[in-house]
Amino acid sequence: MDSIRIQGGMALQGKVRVQGSKNASLPILAATLLVREESLIRNCPRIADVYSMVSLLKSLGCGVHWQETGIAVDSSQVCRCQMPREAVRGMRSSLCLLGALIGRCSEVVMEHPGGCVIGERPIDMHLSALEQMGVEFVEEEGSIRAFSDRLHGAVISLSFPSVGATENIVLAGVMAEGDTVLEGAAREPEVSALCAFLQQCGAWIEGVGSGRLVIHGGRRLYGTDFTVPADRIVAGTYLLSCIGTGGSVLLEQAPEEEMQSVLEAAAQMGARVCTSKEGIYVQAPGRPAAIELVTAPYPGFPTDLQSVVLAVETKGRGVSRIRETIFENRFRIVEELRKMGASVELCSPREASVKGVETLRGADLVARELRGGAALVAAGLMAEGETFVEGCAYIYRGYENIGRDFRELGARVASV
Repeated sequence: MDSIRIQGGMALQGKVRVQGSKNASLPILAATLLVREESLIRNCPRIADVYSMVSLLKSLGCGVHWQETGIAVDSSQVCRCQMPREAVRGMRSSLCLLGALIGRCSEVVMEHPGGCVIGERPIDMHLSALEQMGVEFVEEEGSIRAFSDRLHGAVISLSFPSVGATENIVLAGVMAEGDTVLEGAAREPEVSALCAFLQQCGAWIEGVGSGRLVIHGGRRLYGTDFTVPADRIVAGTYLLSCIGTGGSVLLEQAPEEEMQSVLEAAAQMGARVCTSKEGIYVQAPGRPAAIELVTAPYPGFPTDLQSVVLAVETKGRGVSRIRETIFENRFRIVEELRKMGASVELCSPREASVKGVETLRGADLVARELRGGAALVAAGLMAEGETFVEGCAYIYRGYENIGRDFRELGARVASV
């Protein structure tokens, strides 16, 4: 189903369970390559990117089986170091297999990775860090060939806290000789989840959750049973959608500790937010208050939720200003929102001004990337009349069943 049909104007009510984290599942699945035994990864979301990662692991020789409680991965028979071209082109997260395969096989051949077109997302930082660890890279007809005769620890300083580069360094570092000291590491919860999985397998990593990681390499890793944490971006999408539509929602198992910047923004927008062992409860204001928002690396406000805030503030009280500091193409939904009667002006390629209107009207919209697509669904819920969102293959890369979840909250949403 490539389109979603939304009959808007309904306040969201009820409760919904938050799925497992996409951004944690993918590097953890990649990390199973380093374990020559079976591991069970629980709470993996059934989304397109996870299915693609499973296919990639199978193509490399892993035994991978979906079970009722998770994904069992046996990498004892890994026999290839070259990833299928089509899978790599379509999934940016395949890049985290670079560090894992270097650690496991000392060699890897892969296409330049694909994914959503939300910015340049250069991989130079990944390559430079791995070169410092003894990896050589050769360009071969659009592919990257990486190999290492001796993977060793290094002292690495990142100029920007890149999540992907941090994950690749960690994955290579646990298999390298000696210690790797990483300064300027990304602090995102997904990095901490990857480190927690590796520690449970027997790795020794210090400084988890901080900007300085020390990875003591060369330890044997064992299979384990690990549960992926809940998805903070999915939880934030539903929380913000509630603020946009009105009503009240309980987000079961939402990771409150990882969402402090989102909860602070929700409070500034006028929502009442309560947390408990069950999850996060949000009660929406009549109309959201205007907000000044700047995205930033964790623990700042996540770039992956900027588009949803933009959509919600199209019906806000007053003028909101939103500045994007991570990806330069995050405002691709502006033209689609204008079709609905939204008043949004781009002050610069990285800053938008949103003047709230009382009413949005349904329209035919096109999703062009994952998080922007989810934001358009939220806008459709807020609008009067019927909205069609095409290009939903992007959305299914990160949301297990966004239509089902919103229907559980009383929305009128269908895949067509």
